Order: sequence, then C-alpha cells, then structure tokens
Amino acid sequence: MKAFLGTGLLGANFVKAMLRRGDQVQVWNRTASKAQALETAGAKAFENIIDAVKGADVIHLTLKDDATVDQVLEAASAGFSTGVTIIDHTTTSAEGAVERTATWKTKGFTYLHAPVFMGPPNALEASGNMLVSGNQEVIARVETELSKMTGKLINFGPEEGKAAGIKLIGNLFLISMTAGLSDALALAKALDIDSADISALFSTWNPGAGAPARLDKLRTGDFSKPSWELDMARKDAGLMMSAAKASGVKLTVLPAVAAEMDNWIAKGHGSDDWSIIAKDNV
Repeated sequence: MKAFLGTGLLGANFVKAMLRRGDQVQVWNRTASKAQALETAGAKAFENIIDAVKGADVIHLTLKDDATVDQVLEAASAGFSTGVTIIDHTTTSAEGAVERTATWKTKGFTYLHAPVFMGPPNALEASGNMLVSGNQEVIARVETELSKMTGKLINFGPEEGKAAGIKLIGNLFLISMTAGLSDALALAKALDIDSADISALFSTWNPGAGAPARLDKLRTGDFSKPSWELDMARKDAGLMMSAAKASGVKLTVLPAVAAEMDNWIAKGHGSDDWSIIAKDNV
C-alpha cells in the first residue's frame, strides 16, 4: 500500500500513473476536493492525514516547501507504520533534506529526498528525470519503484542533500534561460521582428545544445583563447540595449550581464573570451 500526500497537478498525475500500474494508493491534500477527485481513478481519499497514511509501506510527498513538508510529516506521523519509507519529491533546500533524513531516522523511519525535473505530463507518462542521493542501501531498496515513476533516475552518490542542491541548480538554469528568452522577445519587439522568426531561428540553430560543451569550457578556467572577445561581446550588448531603449522596451537580464562585462573589462580582460565573467565561480 502506498500513500501520496499533496495531490496538486504533479502529485495527482503521479497517483494516476501509480493506479494504472496496479498500485493501491491512499491520498490526502490540504484542499480535500483535489484528493477526492482521484477516487474516480481508483485512489482512496482521506480528509484526515493520519488515516491517509495508515497501512502504507511507502509515503510519497509532493508539496510546496520545507516548512510545508515538515508540518505535513509531523501531522501524519501518528499514523506511520513501523519502518515506513518516506519519499519526498518536493523542491526544498539542501539543508532541509539533510535535517529531515537525520530526524526521521532517529524516529525509526526512512526519509529519502527525490526531487524531479518533471512536469505534470511527465508524471503521468513516467518520463523526465528524478534525482536521488544519500544512503545507497536505501536507494537500492527503492530504485525499482522510483524507476517506474520516471524516464531516468539519476543517483548522485552518498552525500545527503546533494540531489536537493542539484535540483536548485537546475531550476536556476531554467529560470535564467526563460529570462533570457524574455529578453530575446523584448529585443525582437524593439527591432520589429515577429516572435515567430525567433522561433524559426531556434528551431534551426539550437544554442541550448551547446550548453554541456560551454559548461566544460567554463570549468577549465582558461579564458585566454577567445572565440568571442569580451570587448566585442560588450559592444554587441551595447547595441542590444540601445535598440531596446530607443523603443522603450525593458530588458531584464542583459543590463546585469553588461555591468559584469564592464567590471572585467576594467580589470584588463577585454581581449579574453567573454565567458571570463564566470571566472570567480569556477
């Protein structure tokens, strides 16, 4: 028997996929109607969280944040079966994941943080990526079940909280990428270029495909062989900002990047590769 606490868009689709695989799933959500809606798919919904976890060998969580996870687990704990395994898919702090692993271990329960790069469609289709780290014996014990939930289960080793940290790093990149696309659309607007043309460009020229190679280049810390000199990149950034300003369009990301370029140019690195702006972080 499984229990699932937190049946928003992601959690609800995880539950539906479990039910399709033949699992028995008890569900709970703070907004009871969201849990009750899953009864038509075969789940058993409870308004009382203690009842929702009774008899469950594994309890999955998809909640909001550290505080919510702590509150929900504390409220549910009176119904925990002996030796129950708690698997938390919530995006939380690394510190919180470490603390919960230790806290619930002292109480006789197993807590594993397994955050995901998965949207609701991925949860329903069992595609995407799930991250784990920590006690390798625990991970080995649940690996088969977790693998059923995702296209790829990535094990980052024995360090507690590492999966949580990597999840945050991945989300940072997604936020940065979306903000960059927002600036691209803003500049297209300033230049009176249809956004469909930008879509056509990226469908042919995919800059994201070069991210792994670019990251490896940054990690070497060698910026002395430029493919794009910092001075030239800053010149181009100036052209972009001037075009946006002339049309009254706001850029969000580029001005901050340009300011960092100016810092490195002032230090005498104008002829180095423009990616030297990352030097202090590698």
